[in-house]
Amino acid sequence: MPKGKRRGKSERYENAMQTSDDESCDNASVFSVETKSASDDCEDEFLQDQFEEKLIELMDGLTQKSAQGRTNCLLNISKALVSKYVPAFVSDRHFTLCDGIERCLKKGSTAEKSAASELASIVCVQLGAEPGCEEVCKALKPVLMTTAADNSASAAVRGKCCSTLGLLSFLANSEVGDILSLMRQFETYFSGSYHKGGVTNTNVTPEQANFHAAALSAWGLLLTTIDPSSVSMMLETKSLISIKKLAELLESQHLEVRMTAGDVLALLYEVGKLDLEDFGEDFDDILATLRSLATDSHKYRAKKDRKQQRASFRDILLFIEEDVMPDVRVKFGKEVLELDSWSKRKQYDTLCTILGPGINIHLADNYFLRDLFEISEPLITPGSNNHHAQNQMERFRRKLQNAANFKARSIARRITRDKRLEF
Repeated sequence: MPKGKRRGKSERYENAMQTSDDESCDNASVFSVETKSASDDCEDEFLQDQFEEKLIELMDGLTQKSAQGRTNCLLNISKALVSKYVPAFVSDRHFTLCDGIERCLKKGSTAEKSAASELASIVCVQLGAEPGCEEVCKALKPVLMTTAADNSASAAVRGKCCSTLGLLSFLANSEVGDILSLMRQFETYFSGSYHKGGVTNTNVTPEQANFHAAALSAWGLLLTTIDPSSVSMMLETKSLISIKKLAELLESQHLEVRMTAGDVLALLYEVGKLDLEDFGEDFDDILATLRSLATDSHKYRAKKDRKQQRASFRDILLFIEEDVMPDVRVKFGKEVLELDSWSKRKQYDTLCTILGPGINIHLADNYFLRDLFEISEPLITPGSNNHHAQNQMERFRRKLQNAANFKARSIARRITRDKRLEF
């Protein structure tokens, strides 16, 4: 009998433990599923906080004594702002960013000045049409102008400053007078590649040629902001660059200068034709040069350069001779951007140079760029910044629900533990 009693008690104990274990397993299963759901809900917010904390650390690093350290911070901030569209964060801290960029441009090394100039462009792309963009432009324009005009600075830095000045003025919607003044300043730089004594200037080094090409490219970007009727009038009155002088750059020995000059000529043709039907007559004298460049087979030029040049000038020649715009489409996500004019193509190429692969992210989320290229409202997709903003209240509600579920689970476990103690 005692043995039987012991066996009965053991059975009761085992049954109770089995019941408790089953309940525990059920609770554990619920807990793991709901914890995963809470983690998914908070993941984006957590990553965003981490992202902003890292950016703040990098911004603090712009004041360190090490020149290499400051340069690394500039490059990493640029990389972060290219990879993610965070206009509110940048807008709240644009004074701090401006101050750091300005000090690096004034006292930094060549690499530091180049990195600071690039960051200035990216900051303005982030701000877009926000008032902070104009403030950044006004604050940085003097130091950028000074650096671009400094003959003692490297040609690479001067070219970066020209590109940044052009983009800042373009994004900040500057006054026409300021834009024309800046365009004339740019011309003083790329005029170094004009003919000298009626022949091609062969004294231009590759570094100087890249500087001239950057200044000419910035000049072309600002041209897209001027009313076509004003462009025609300025060409007639010689208050703007003459087509003849610009055509001299087509004979440069440097590929970048030739190709940039071709793009700007196509842009001038497009803008001029919008106002005057007979504007194309001014291009008759340069068609032979364009045809030559479109079929160039000189062996003293690199095969890659020849291929790139021919492809570019074939499009330009087709546009000027037959008024046919090359069909260029940019696919990003489930959307497609059609570049159906040289103005749009110029603006897109400039932004691509600044943003690199990040251009697709900004085309999807950056409202200013979408408005610039006349793209419809952004598609709301999981993981995008606009999706995150629109679901903040929903996440907060889920957070409260998860807290309530956690409390209920805690009470249930307490009851289960109390039942175990009874046996």
